[in-house]
This record gives sequence, structure tokens and C-alpha cells, in this order.
Amino acid sequence: MDWLAPSLAVLGVGGVVLALVSGPLERWVPVSEPLVALAVGVLVGPAALGLVRLEQELVDVLLLEGSRVLLAASVMAAALRYPWESLRGLLRPTVVLLAAVMPLAALATAASALVLAVPVSLALLVGACLAPTDPVLAAAVVSGEPAERTLPHRVRALLTLESGANDGLGVVLVVVLVAVVLPAQGVVHALGLVAWEVGAGLAVGGLLGWLAGLGLSHADRHDDVGEGPELVYTLLLAVGVLGVARTVEAAGVLAVFVAGLVYNRFAGSSPREKQDAVDEGINKYAVLPLVAVLGAVLPWGTWADWGWRAAVFAGLVLLLRRLPVLLALRRPLGVAAHQAGFMGFFGPMGVSALFYLAHARHEGVHDPALWGAVTLAVAVSVVVFGLTGAPGRRAYARRHGHEGDVEQQPSPAV
Repeated sequence: MDWLAPSLAVLGVGGVVLALVSGPLERWVPVSEPLVALAVGVLVGPAALGLVRLEQELVDVLLLEGSRVLLAASVMAAALRYPWESLRGLLRPTVVLLAAVMPLAALATAASALVLAVPVSLALLVGACLAPTDPVLAAAVVSGEPAERTLPHRVRALLTLESGANDGLGVVLVVVLVAVVLPAQGVVHALGLVAWEVGAGLAVGGLLGWLAGLGLSHADRHDDVGEGPELVYTLLLAVGVLGVARTVEAAGVLAVFVAGLVYNRFAGSSPREKQDAVDEGINKYAVLPLVAVLGAVLPWGTWADWGWRAAVFAGLVLLLRRLPVLLALRRPLGVAAHQAGFMGFFGPMGVSALFYLAHARHEGVHDPALWGAVTLAVAVSVVVFGLTGAPGRRAYARRHGHEGDVEQQPSPAV
């Protein structure tokens, strides 16, 4: 039986239903939409009702291309979430997050993966896939009116910039470690490939973002663009930059994020409030079918074979991946201890991890332990942050005051 059409029907219709009942759902059951989508995927998958059955080859394609497009849209939204002027003073702490927190998070996750009795090289690849902070799931914590009311601007902006930038730069770790796991590819060749992907991604993103920003500014001055086209302009820009970057074999997600930052700098004023609504729709609802696919293909057998090791691995990743590093680096980041603790805990794993997992499989790493470890961490992340996101934000506000009521003034540019 060809399961593709009925599987897409069940997952797509399920996503539509979740979007329709999102309001009552938030009032009755304070959990995130991705968590509900994950549960729906498990329910309709082979582990329960068996309504959805997808071949692994198709799953790899869906995860690779679906997550790539979602990440492009999400990192573009992250780059545009705040006015350029409010981001200029965050360069130094963002560099700390990228140069120190992400590599250390990868190492801590890799060390945690050793409990699964996997080779060191594979554990390092697991760490690389899970190191980036997911911009899609993070948006639920740092964007929207509740976040603005309860969380300080610096915390929200740093998490936003980190999740956008490290998803693009995560390719550096993944490509190199794929070469370590598959020695035939050669680490030297991988380093050259990474240098090209990053350099070309920066160039493509910077050029296209600059041209798009200048073009929109010119059109606005002459009233040549309507409100509707202006709202989807950045989405079209994200798709276009992703396509150009992929054509020249550059880092596509990084190129989109850079394009968004440069566009933010040169585009001038934009309908930011309405754009935020578009971004919320992408981050909260467009991701639902992909998360449902994940729920339908979770490797329960692999996890059962690991037994207690699986639970220990998941717990170690949640506790050690970010929290100790953020607390240790709170002074260079310019945040208080409780703010560093919040940032350390709420750094979810999600679409970006699935993208790098699918990328590693596309490059030839088909070890079931990689699939089992990354999907376990992502599933646990969706569950934990789906249950604690809104309550954690409210608890933060009760304990430390409504810090979001007073936006911090941007620091001088570094």
C-alpha cells in the first residue's frame, strides 16, 4: 500500500485542526502546539493506531527539505524581530554565545551521549547536531506579548540572535564531524568545504539582504508596494536567498540569517507588528506537520534496547548542554545569574537538530544510534519545553518582577 498520500492527509489535516483550536487549547491545556503535534504523530503512527507509515528514505527527504525551509523562514524572522538599533550593542555577547557556548554545548552533549555506549566520533556528531538552539521552538518563549511583558529585552534579544546565528554556523561542526565518522571523506576536504560554505553564505546573504533592503526602501518612498506584498516580502526573500545559496553550495540557513540582518539595517521602517503575526504563524503552526512526522517515526525499539541509558542520556543533555556554561559566562554576557539560568534552561532542541540529523544521513551516516539519540533528545525537548515554557516564564516574572515592562536601552555598539 502507498502510505504517502494518506499519511500526508492525516498529518496535514491534523495540523489544520490544531491551528483552529489553538486558542481554546492554550486556555484549557497550557502546553505548546508542537507538543500536541508530537503526541498526534505518535498516536497516528505505527506505535499506536498505525494510520501513518512512512519509509525511512521519504522521512529523510521530508526532514531535510522541510526543516531547511522552516529554518530559513524562522531565522529570517529572528533577524527582523527587533529594530536594528536595539541589536547593535549585543555583538560581543552574541560572539560569546557562538564561540564559547555552542562548542561547549556540543562537547557536553557528546559526553552525555557516551552513556549510550556509542563510539566517541559518533557521540561528537550527536553533540554537533544538538548544540544549536532551535529558533522555531525558542520563538514561543521569547516572542509575543507575554514574553515582552515578563522577560527583559536583553534576554529575549540574545536568545533570538543566538538561535538565528548558531543554526547557520552549526554546519561547521556537523560537516567536520561527518568527515570524522566517515574517514573516507577526509577532514581536510571537510574544512575546505566548510570555509567555502560559510564564506559564500556570508557573501550571498549580505549582498541579497542589502539589495532587498534598498529595493524596498526605494519602493516605499514612491508608494510602489502595497501592504500585502510588503508582509510576505521577507518570506520571499528568505526563499530566494536559500535557493541562491543552495545553487552555489553555500550555507543556506546562515545566508538567510545574514540577509535578514542586513535587510533589517537598510530597509528602514516596516510593518513590524503585522510582520510579527506572520512570524508567529510560521513558528507556531507551519512547524506542526514536521513535528507530527517526527512523532510518527520515533525509534521506540532503539530506545527500549538502550533501557536506562536512554533516560540518563536525556536527563544529562537537559541539565548539562547549556545551563552550566551560561551560568559560568554570565558576566561576559552581561546578564544576571537568574537571567543566565533562564537562558541556560530554555534553549530548546528541535527543527535545527532534525535538519542536521537529516544532513548527516544525507552525507552517508546511517548509524541507527545517531537517529535514536538525536530524535530522543528532540522529543524530550519538545515535551519538557512544551510543558514548562509558559509556566516557567510566569514563574520567572513572579520571582524577579515584570522585567519586560521596562525595555533596556541599547548599549553602545561594540
